[in-house]
Amino acid sequence: MCGIVGYIGNQDAKEILLRGLEKLEYRGYDSAGIAVNNGEGVHVFKEKGRIADLRNSVDNSVKANIGIGHTRWATHGVPSKKNAHPHQSASGRFTIVHNGVIENYEELKQQYLQDVPLQSDTDTEVVVQLIELFVNEGMEVEEAIRKTLKQIKGSYAIAVLDEQNADTIFVAKNKSPLLVGIGESFNVVASDAMAMLQVTNQFKELMDQEMVIVTKDRAVIKNLDGEVIERAPFTAELDASDIEKGTYPHYMLKEIDEQPLVIRKLIQAYQNENGELEIDPKIVEALNQSDRLYIIAAGTSYHAGLVGKQLIEKMAKIPVEVHVASEFSYNMPLLSEKPMFIFISQSGETADSRAVLVETKKLGYPALTITNVPGSTLSREADYTLLLHAGPEIAVASTKAYTAQIAVLAILANVTAKARNIAVDFDLVKELGIAANAMEILCDAKDEMERIAREYLATTRNCFFIGRSIDYFVCLEGALKLKEISYIQAEGFAGGELKHGTIALIEEGTPVIALATQENVNLSIRGNVKEVVARGANPCVISMKGLEMESDRFVIPQIHDLLTPLISVVPLQLIAYYAALHRDCDVDKPRNLAKSVTVE
Repeated sequence: MCGIVGYIGNQDAKEILLRGLEKLEYRGYDSAGIAVNNGEGVHVFKEKGRIADLRNSVDNSVKANIGIGHTRWATHGVPSKKNAHPHQSASGRFTIVHNGVIENYEELKQQYLQDVPLQSDTDTEVVVQLIELFVNEGMEVEEAIRKTLKQIKGSYAIAVLDEQNADTIFVAKNKSPLLVGIGESFNVVASDAMAMLQVTNQFKELMDQEMVIVTKDRAVIKNLDGEVIERAPFTAELDASDIEKGTYPHYMLKEIDEQPLVIRKLIQAYQNENGELEIDPKIVEALNQSDRLYIIAAGTSYHAGLVGKQLIEKMAKIPVEVHVASEFSYNMPLLSEKPMFIFISQSGETADSRAVLVETKKLGYPALTITNVPGSTLSREADYTLLLHAGPEIAVASTKAYTAQIAVLAILANVTAKARNIAVDFDLVKELGIAANAMEILCDAKDEMERIAREYLATTRNCFFIGRSIDYFVCLEGALKLKEISYIQAEGFAGGELKHGTIALIEEGTPVIALATQENVNLSIRGNVKEVVARGANPCVISMKGLEMESDRFVIPQIHDLLTPLISVVPLQLIAYYAALHRDCDVDKPRNLAKSVTVE
């Protein structure tokens, strides 16, 4: 959810921290702040709102070579300057930034802090007050932090400054992502490597319940018993230039347009020298040894997983279940004898999915992560990883990661089918190439998508999406995109479910967007469209060439029916984009949402 940055070195920390926070804006936030220690005291600057507001509040006359920063997405306490991070202890000696949720903060307040006047409504402040309490009782700072962390239940990534020590940042993590970046005579801290690519691409990963003593020359990792842990840095495989919008007005539009390129990159990434699709044989062997696959995901990735179930079952003939991660964690179903888990996550940091991974690892089950971020938590902790090769996705509303996930799932299904000696009746490389070309055609149809958005969504308060078979899953994603960024109440429904209650919501003029790309259910979805029209709906039918009818609003190019989600979603993404644009919404940073959901 939130983002953390930290710097210690020889340069002025303020600008490095602010630029780092700007790189984390895509994660979603409602307030931001930095704290720097210039040897004469810790100076805290924080504001509700955007990083630009924080920049305006920073006193540029304060020079310091050490500092921490934070973007907050409210969990405990409303968005406000008071609740923004960093938070300080009662005396002001200790300053903290924190991601995660302290589940037992109320109990800790009652047990330790009844005599301490708290300045915010956050769970975070309890942590910094506890550190000072234990130091005042006679503990060394490092010991006090370790004792505090042992009292905490929940998730955390923290960075702490000590006013009396301008040479050290104290860092720790449990469940929430955090990295330490390594430089020449400087070191940095970041929730996401992207934040500090401006200064280094060398990072040390941190495991749960570890802390780091960070100075400008060293980063010493320890467990909570104080034992030193040696760990070599890794190179972050990100291209900082990919993060820039270029000539695009919004990241979302840029990322929609990048989808054809991503599909072509995936073909190249998973082809061998003979032009055949290939993935790690150990992954294929693990799938073939399993009697059932469990796809675990959330949001857009869950919708991609629903499509993936169809691809794997129809091509590789392995039974697949798809589960919402947050529900699976607390209500694990009866599992088959030899299950394998597939975790789908754009960021690789989704907390709910990681909670499932932790539990399934305890049970000894194999796990595969499909993610866009090499070195992410889910990638590091699973047995296997398949990368999306989509490049950084900055807009909160996922577009190119969704289609990349479907393409990778198709490749996984295809390669596994061949390993099982199951004939696949089409050339996936060729069909993915056709899909990429079709995506380009659809990306060039922006003017028509804008007209549809104006015609159907300019003033509406709600919108329904209907489809059957694999189109239904795409409708779920189309509805999610629309509600995420335009704030129009939108829902996706299976066409056959309309008569079981949903049709009661249809009123005169209600926009209903219907997908018709599957020949075997084409007549059925046409019947559903007639049903809503009879109740006054304003229908917008998007069909595939070869199945179109005269009254259809838009026709997409023809591709293999199993791969239609790759292209049928593109008009829905663009329609959502233009609906949000014309309603003056913040397209890339919709309200209340975060790009990477790192708390449960």
